[in-house]
Amino acid sequence: MNVSLSVWLLTVAGLCVLVAADFFIGRKPHDVSIREAGIWTAVWVVLACLFGVGLLVVGGGPGGEFFAGYITEKSLSVDNLFVFVLIMAKFAVPSQYQQRVLMVGVLVALVLRAAFIAAGAAIISAFSWVFYLFGAFLIWTAWKLVQDARKKEHEQEYEENKLLKSIERRFGVADRYHGTRLWVEENGKRVMTPMLVVMLAIGFTDILFALDSIPAIYGLTQDPYIVFTANAFALMGLRQLYFLIGGLLKKLVHLSYGLSVILGFIGVKLVLHALHESGVHVPEIGIPFSLGFIVLVLAVTTASSLWVTRRQERA
Repeated sequence: MNVSLSVWLLTVAGLCVLVAADFFIGRKPHDVSIREAGIWTAVWVVLACLFGVGLLVVGGGPGGEFFAGYITEKSLSVDNLFVFVLIMAKFAVPSQYQQRVLMVGVLVALVLRAAFIAAGAAIISAFSWVFYLFGAFLIWTAWKLVQDARKKEHEQEYEENKLLKSIERRFGVADRYHGTRLWVEENGKRVMTPMLVVMLAIGFTDILFALDSIPAIYGLTQDPYIVFTANAFALMGLRQLYFLIGGLLKKLVHLSYGLSVILGFIGVKLVLHALHESGVHVPEIGIPFSLGFIVLVLAVTTASSLWVTRRQERA
């Protein structure tokens, strides 16, 4: 899909307006109700669907790639919400401040994804064999997801990484939250507030999320424009989705298994594509089949998760 510079600029400008509007709406700390979260989640999903339909009308094939990428990135984002829940619990973030933390987390994720997407596009254009690495990495990630699900790591507490701990030792941390302030003075010394520590934890986590997210979507499309917009729409609305399905997350007990199947499928798709590019005559998996497969796996995963949790509750 040939996208001119003006279209790129208009798209980025439009996304910036949407992000600014989202920030303006949620600028005042407050407890987000289910109704508010539901309305805005629906708004973001509708906007993404309208954008995808527009691509279908204009280009046809790119629209299918966008929907496949959007659904994959959105489902990966839902899995990431498990970690966000653990981080919020670890640092005892007051409920009225959680949306501010998530807003900053989404902004950091957007910037990081843009950088990873640009780097991925440059690497792919220079080295076609990188698809082998992407495919192998996704297959390994799929296997690791299954192992993590068996160990029930989502039920464990969040552990701060060494970099975050070193930053806390270097600058010091206040003993309580000071609204949405990031720095305060204590005993004549400027120290971080727990709010800033939580935002850093979310930011570091976003880096890890991008490592499997970007190769996954490049397995569905090599168009940087589709990759970027699918990621952007998947991330926007993540804050509202957190409050909407916060209680439902614990019921999605098979989500990691479903995502492992999807990542493994995309990994195989990447390897087949790499073999095809190398001149080996192997079948390639098309976007319509990929989109149908992803939707089917997510539907089965959700239905089986809810069925199992209902049986457990009755027992």
